Amino acid sequence: MEPTIERGDGFLVVPSQVSGSVTSGDVIVYDAQEIEEGELTTHRVVDETDAGYITRGDANVVTDQDGAEPPVTDGQVVATAAQLDGDVVTIPHLGTAVMGIDSGLESAQHSLASTAGSEALFDSDGLATLLLTVGVVALALAAFLERRASGRERTRRRSRDGVFDARTAVVGLAVVLCLVSAGTMVAMSETTEAGIVSAEFESDAPHVIPTGETEEHTYELRNDGALPVVAILEPTSEGVEVDADPQTIRRGDVVNESVAITAPPETGYYLRSFGEYRYFAVFPAPAIAGLHAVHPWVAMAAVTGVLVALFVVPFAVLLGTGTIRTRSRRRVGRRGGLLRRFL
Repeated sequence: MEPTIERGDGFLVVPSQVSGSVTSGDVIVYDAQEIEEGELTTHRVVDETDAGYITRGDANVVTDQDGAEPPVTDGQVVATAAQLDGDVVTIPHLGTAVMGIDSGLESAQHSLASTAGSEALFDSDGLATLLLTVGVVALALAAFLERRASGRERTRRRSRDGVFDARTAVVGLAVVLCLVSAGTMVAMSETTEAGIVSAEFESDAPHVIPTGETEEHTYELRNDGALPVVAILEPTSEGVEVDADPQTIRRGDVVNESVAITAPPETGYYLRSFGEYRYFAVFPAPAIAGLHAVHPWVAMAAVTGVLVALFVVPFAVLLGTGTIRTRSRRRVGRRGGLLRRFL
């Protein structure tokens, strides 16, 4: 994407689950099928067709679709680059730094999974649950340590010069839980892709569908996390129909959904996809579905607000939200002086 994004620079992105529809001129990160060895590719959308988006790197003279890459569907889009006045928001050298951090996090995740003896930590649901658990534990530990420290300080010395601002601790804990909650829901949401062959003959292969016909497939919704979630399925490409009703999935439960895929009238290979959005079940499923229909950001913000309130308000009550000024215990000293005079 040079010269728009220089090599080694970073840029701000919005995940596809919450970015909304893609339009011409957007810079997208998509899961390529043929170019870049099938890896994630960052190119600009230069046109839209019924089959998908036409993309091209800013330094290229031909589009990706002039080569072997088929049109990009919504299901392939991983994120959209944030733009300000038409320019991509870039951060010099951030890409190089992130690659180093990502390598370190991956090593840490491997070590943690090996120590725990479970491969579930490599799964997105398992990692999301881990992030949420760590955030909640950090919240409780920070509140406990802050309370303990302030209690010791009040016990040892009450000086008018001493000040304990509980609001800072409460706000900090709220920010941590907010980031963990929203990040976890984004991590749990994903897009499922299915390559089909539209053929003029019948076949027992599940990916081969006669032209113009529709076949139903079963998609398994599983919740391996610690909290119940509401799952919502949406088509992200043409030729796909899913059940629009939200599903509440409790811990350990499995729900089977039906996904109908229709083959185009023309023969050939086609990529079909649908998205899965997951939210913590703090509201009834229809309420979350209504918020999601407005925009996924709205649903995530509402769910995050409730979670933050549930965890932070008790700690705010425990710590207090004002400035606590301490006093000195001078009565004991005066009593000691009187006793000494009597003696």
